Amino acid sequence: MSSQTITADAAGTWKLGDLPVHRLGFGAMRLTGSAAFHHGTPSDRDRSIAVLRQAIDLGVNHIDTAAFYFSSLRSANELINSALAPYPDDLVIVTKVGPYRAYDGEWGTSARPEDLRGHVEENLRQLGRDHLDVVNLRRMPTYDSIAEHFGALAELREAGLIRHLGISNVTPRHLAEARAIAPVVCVQNRYALDRPDPDSDELLAICGEQGIAFVPFYAVAGEAAERGAATAHDEGVRAVARAHGASPAQIRIAWTLHQGPHVLAIPGTGNPGHLTENVAAGAIRLTDEELNRLNRPRQEAG
Repeated sequence: MSSQTITADAAGTWKLGDLPVHRLGFGAMRLTGSAAFHHGTPSDRDRSIAVLRQAIDLGVNHIDTAAFYFSSLRSANELINSALAPYPDDLVIVTKVGPYRAYDGEWGTSARPEDLRGHVEENLRQLGRDHLDVVNLRRMPTYDSIAEHFGALAELREAGLIRHLGISNVTPRHLAEARAIAPVVCVQNRYALDRPDPDSDELLAICGEQGIAFVPFYAVAGEAAERGAATAHDEGVRAVARAHGASPAQIRIAWTLHQGPHVLAIPGTGNPGHLTENVAAGAIRLTDEELNRLNRPRQEAG
C-alpha cells in the first residue's frame, strides 16, 4: 500500500480522559537502541530525534514512554524532550511508573507506594514538564493488590502533578480496584494477534463497556517481546498482507485497531521507514472475512 500521504488521523481518535489522541500512536522504548533497555547497540542520537519529529509530522499525538527506557547512551525521555520541546499543544505524553532500573541498567526493586512520587518527579525532570498528561501504574509481580500504589498516584493527581491515571499489566479485578479509588483512562496490557489471552480479552471488553482506552503492548513483536518485531507470521497474516499490498507487521497493527474503537496502537521503532509504514497501517480496513481468517488460530488455541 502507498504510505506517502497517510497520517495518524486515518486511524481515528479516542480520548484519554479529556485529551483527544489519534488511535495510532508511538512507543518510545525502541528509540534508545537496537534492542530494548541496555541490550543491543545504542541508537544514533540524530536519527532517533529525527524519528520523533517525523512522527509529529505524520500526525502522531500520543507518545508512550518511561524513565526506565534507556540504553548505555540514550534515554527515551531525554530524546523526546530534545526533539519536541516546546511540545505541540495537542501532544499527549503517557509515562509509566513502578519498575526501577539503576544507572548501570540493572533492574532494581520495584517501587513501594512511597517511592512513586520520586518516579513521577524523575519523569517530570527528564521530560521538562510541570505535570504529566497520563501516568500508568505498572503492576509488578511483587504485589497482588494495586490499591496502595494506585492510591499514592491518585494523591499526586490531586496535587496537580498528574492529569490522568492508567494501569498496566493487570486483570479485571485490578481495574475494579483502581476505579474504586480514582478514574482510570487507559489500561495497557500485553496483547497480540498470535498470543491468545482470555484474561486480556475480557479486560478489553470491559474497557470498551466502560469507555476506557485499551492499549496493547508488544502487539507487533508478539512472542518476541522486547527482542523486536515478530518475524514468524502464519499464512493467514501473510495472505491478508498480500491482499492489501502491506507488510505482516502492518496487518498486525491493523488487526489491533480493529479490536474496538477504544483500542489504541503504540508501535515503536527507531527506523524512519518503519515509522511511516506503522502510521500507514492505521488506514488499512480489514473485511469481516479477513478478520475471521486472522482470528481463526486464536480461536483454535482457545
